[in-house]
Amino acid sequence: MNASHIQLQPLLALFFFFCILTDLNVSSATCHVDDETGLLGFKSGITQDPSGMLSSWKPGTDCCTWAGINCLAGNRVTSLGLTGQPGIPNSFLSGTISPSLSKVIYLDGIYLQNLKNISGQFPDLVFGLPNLKYVYIENNKLSGQIPGNIGQLVQLEALSLAGNRFTGPIPSSISALTQLTQLKLEGNLLNGTVPVGIGHLKNLTVLTLQSNQLSGPIPDFFSSFNNLRLLSLHYNKFYGKIPSSISSLAPKLAYLELGHNELTGQIPRFLGNFKALDTLDLSWNRLSGVVPKEFANLTKIFNLDLSHNLITDPFPIMNVKGIESLDLSYNNLHLLEIPKWVTSSPIIYSLKLAKCGIKVNLHDWNPVESYFYDYIDLSDNEISGSPVRLLNRTDYLVGFWASGNKLRFNLESLRIVDTLKSLDLSHNLVFGKVPNAVSRLDEFNVSYNHLCGQIPITKFAATAFMGNDCLCGSPLAPCKV
Repeated sequence: MNASHIQLQPLLALFFFFCILTDLNVSSATCHVDDETGLLGFKSGITQDPSGMLSSWKPGTDCCTWAGINCLAGNRVTSLGLTGQPGIPNSFLSGTISPSLSKVIYLDGIYLQNLKNISGQFPDLVFGLPNLKYVYIENNKLSGQIPGNIGQLVQLEALSLAGNRFTGPIPSSISALTQLTQLKLEGNLLNGTVPVGIGHLKNLTVLTLQSNQLSGPIPDFFSSFNNLRLLSLHYNKFYGKIPSSISSLAPKLAYLELGHNELTGQIPRFLGNFKALDTLDLSWNRLSGVVPKEFANLTKIFNLDLSHNLITDPFPIMNVKGIESLDLSYNNLHLLEIPKWVTSSPIIYSLKLAKCGIKVNLHDWNPVESYFYDYIDLSDNEISGSPVRLLNRTDYLVGFWASGNKLRFNLESLRIVDTLKSLDLSHNLVFGKVPNAVSRLDEFNVSYNHLCGQIPITKFAATAFMGNDCLCGSPLAPCKV
């Protein structure tokens, strides 16, 4: 036999052995069998997965490589994260959360967010996961009550059940979750009062309970919250005064949202001490009296909404560097003019001053910035002149409301930008014809003006056009030939 052939034989044998070994490594699963079993059990509880979120979850493959899975403790699964993409219709999962997920005992985080159609009750399996620290089951369809023994999950650092259909009260045992930094229960159907024991959760940075049916006074338990940055209680049924202990949040609180409740009394002066405040929403309550002059200290505030209250004159001069959105509509204010600190803002995109006693001529109003305006509401004032110069400089306008004023201009000279969805110019002195471009709007009203001519084809009812000088055509009477 040729010597070269003899030398090649061991090399070929080694080559084939290496190939076989490599093949075995590729085909075998490296994650723990309990984790694979638990995750496949979770997948079996999913009845619809139109976008293929779980298509990589296949038996016999390494579950550490599956979509939404992380393994940080050797070969053990430590987090499950599946997120639907807003705006993509088929980016959802339907089904329930299988109890087999309890086999994945090293899980420290469960993130099932924006999946839309995950249903069933609160997943009791979490009580069997000793390492679990983070639960974000948001924007799904879980229902029933939050279990009364939720306080057993003492290791939790974040709990979010936002955007589901939970009913009943917030369990008092939740006060035992003293490691929590985030508690988010907004967007459910929770009722009753807020447990005073939540005041023991002194590590909270985020507390969001908005958009429920919670009632009673807002608990006066905020003195221990040294790190709270976001407090959202709006869209509930809270009544009474704004509690004084909220004043202790001044050093760090950036977002305070108490709108759409039944709060009474005056706006507290201590709110002027919130130097880090970005957003303040007290709208749609029954707050009365004047806005404290201490509001001049809110130099960092970007979003201020005090609309739909009983606030009276005078309104303080703000020293804000640049307001982004302002809404003072429907109080008992008589501002006479649009405030100079609004006019000078280089970043404003939303201005709502409906029924604020403004008596300016728009020809004389020269805001520093108008290009980025999204929303302008000047309804029910005594504003004259033409908005054309202002509005024709905007490329992103979504809504303009100016009914009940004395605006006088040719409607055909107004540029209808592609982004515009709502336009209300009713009860003014507008003349000219109705341009064809209004047909693409979602909301439109030019009733009680001085418009003439044939109405273009639109979807709007007769009430959008009535009370003009000589408009004709559907939905009004036919034009005379």
